[in-house]
Amino acid sequence: MKDINDNFLKGRAKSLKYTFKGAYLLLKTEHSIMTQAFVGVIFIVLGFYFKITKFEWMFQILGFGLILTAESLNTAVEKLCDFVHPDYHKKIGFVKDIASGAMIFAVISVLILLAIIYFPYL
Repeated sequence: MKDINDNFLKGRAKSLKYTFKGAYLLLKTEHSIMTQAFVGVIFIVLGFYFKITKFEWMFQILGFGLILTAESLNTAVEKLCDFVHPDYHKKIGFVKDIASGAMIFAVISVLILLAIIYFPYL
Protein backbone atom coordinates (compact mmCIF):
# COMPACT_ATOMS: atom_id res chain seq x y z
CA MET A 1 0.00 0.00 0.00
CA LYS A 2 1.24 3.49 -0.85
CA ASP A 3 2.17 5.81 1.98
CA ILE A 4 0.16 9.06 1.70
CA ASN A 5 3.10 11.00 3.19
CA ASP A 6 5.30 9.77 0.33
CA ASN A 7 3.09 11.51 -2.28
CA PHE A 8 2.84 14.59 -0.09
CA LEU A 9 6.62 14.90 0.25
CA LYS A 10 7.17 14.31 -3.47
CA GLY A 11 4.57 16.96 -4.28
CA ARG A 12 6.20 19.50 -1.95
CA ALA A 13 9.66 18.77 -3.40
CA LYS A 14 8.31 19.27 -6.92
CA SER A 15 6.60 22.50 -5.87
CA LEU A 16 9.82 23.76 -4.30
CA LYS A 17 11.67 22.99 -7.53
CA TYR A 18 9.23 25.19 -9.49
CA THR A 19 9.54 27.92 -6.87
CA PHE A 20 13.31 28.11 -7.24
CA LYS A 21 12.99 27.92 -11.03
CA GLY A 22 10.62 30.91 -10.98
CA ALA A 23 12.94 32.94 -8.75
CA TYR A 24 15.86 32.09 -11.03
CA LEU A 25 13.91 33.10 -14.14
CA LEU A 26 12.91 36.41 -12.54
CA LEU A 27 16.50 37.21 -11.56
CA LYS A 28 17.84 36.12 -14.95
CA THR A 29 15.32 37.76 -17.28
CA GLU A 30 13.61 40.70 -15.58
CA HIS A 31 15.62 43.92 -15.45
CA SER A 32 13.43 45.46 -12.75
CA ILE A 33 14.03 42.46 -10.47
CA MET A 34 17.76 42.56 -11.23
CA THR A 35 17.87 46.26 -10.34
CA GLN A 36 15.90 45.85 -7.14
CA ALA A 37 17.99 42.86 -6.06
CA PHE A 38 21.14 44.91 -6.73
CA VAL A 39 19.81 47.79 -4.61
CA GLY A 40 19.00 45.23 -1.91
CA VAL A 41 22.61 44.02 -1.97
CA ILE A 42 23.83 47.62 -1.64
CA PHE A 43 21.69 48.05 1.47
CA ILE A 44 22.97 44.76 2.88
CA VAL A 45 26.50 46.14 2.52
CA LEU A 46 25.38 49.43 4.13
CA GLY A 47 23.77 47.47 6.96
CA PHE A 48 27.08 45.78 7.73
CA TYR A 49 28.97 49.07 7.35
CA PHE A 50 26.70 50.96 9.76
CA LYS A 51 26.24 47.92 12.03
CA ILE A 52 22.47 48.24 12.08
CA THR A 53 20.57 46.44 14.85
CA LYS A 54 18.90 43.05 14.60
CA PHE A 55 15.48 44.70 14.39
CA GLU A 56 16.65 47.08 11.67
CA TRP A 57 17.92 44.05 9.72
CA MET A 58 14.54 42.39 10.11
CA PHE A 59 12.67 45.42 8.80
CA GLN A 60 15.14 45.96 5.95
CA ILE A 61 14.88 42.34 4.83
CA LEU A 62 11.09 42.44 5.14
CA GLY A 63 11.02 45.65 3.08
CA PHE A 64 13.10 44.28 0.25
CA GLY A 65 11.10 41.07 0.36
CA LEU A 66 7.97 43.20 -0.06
CA ILE A 67 9.43 44.99 -3.07
CA LEU A 68 10.65 41.81 -4.77
CA THR A 69 7.31 40.10 -4.10
CA ALA A 70 5.27 43.02 -5.44
CA GLU A 71 7.48 43.30 -8.54
CA SER A 72 7.27 39.55 -9.12
CA LEU A 73 3.46 39.63 -8.94
CA ASN A 74 3.39 42.69 -11.20
CA THR A 75 5.57 40.86 -13.72
CA ALA A 76 3.31 37.79 -13.59
CA VAL A 77 0.19 39.91 -14.20
CA GLU A 78 1.86 41.70 -17.12
CA LYS A 79 3.06 38.43 -18.70
CA LEU A 80 -0.40 36.90 -18.33
CA CYS A 81 -2.05 39.98 -19.86
CA ASP A 82 0.40 39.90 -22.78
CA PHE A 83 -0.35 36.21 -23.30
CA VAL A 84 -4.13 36.66 -23.19
CA HIS A 85 -4.16 39.75 -25.40
CA PRO A 86 -0.82 40.40 -27.18
CA ASP A 87 -2.08 43.50 -29.01
CA TYR A 88 -2.84 46.76 -27.25
CA HIS A 89 -6.21 46.77 -25.57
CA LYS A 90 -7.55 49.55 -23.36
CA LYS A 91 -8.81 47.21 -20.60
CA ILE A 92 -5.62 45.11 -20.60
CA GLY A 93 -3.63 48.34 -20.35
CA PHE A 94 -5.76 49.35 -17.37
CA VAL A 95 -5.08 46.03 -15.59
CA LYS A 96 -1.35 46.31 -16.30
CA ASP A 97 -1.26 49.90 -15.03
CA ILE A 98 -2.97 48.91 -11.80
CA ALA A 99 -0.55 46.01 -11.27
CA SER A 100 2.35 48.34 -11.96
CA GLY A 101 0.88 51.06 -9.77
CA ALA A 102 0.80 48.68 -6.81
CA MET A 103 4.59 48.86 -6.84
CA ILE A 104 4.54 52.50 -5.77
CA PHE A 105 2.95 51.52 -2.44
CA ALA A 106 5.74 49.02 -1.77
CA VAL A 107 8.46 51.42 -2.89
CA ILE A 108 7.20 54.37 -0.83
CA SER A 109 6.82 52.15 2.24
CA VAL A 110 10.35 50.81 1.89
CA LEU A 111 11.83 54.25 1.24
CA ILE A 112 10.24 55.49 4.47
CA LEU A 113 11.50 52.39 6.25
CA LEU A 114 15.05 52.91 4.96
CA ALA A 115 14.95 56.58 5.95
CA ILE A 116 13.92 55.60 9.48
CA ILE A 117 16.70 53.01 9.66
CA TYR A 118 19.57 54.98 8.11
CA PHE A 119 18.84 58.60 9.10
CA PRO A 120 20.36 58.19 12.59
CA TYR A 121 23.55 56.78 11.05
CA LEU A 122 24.10 59.68 8.64
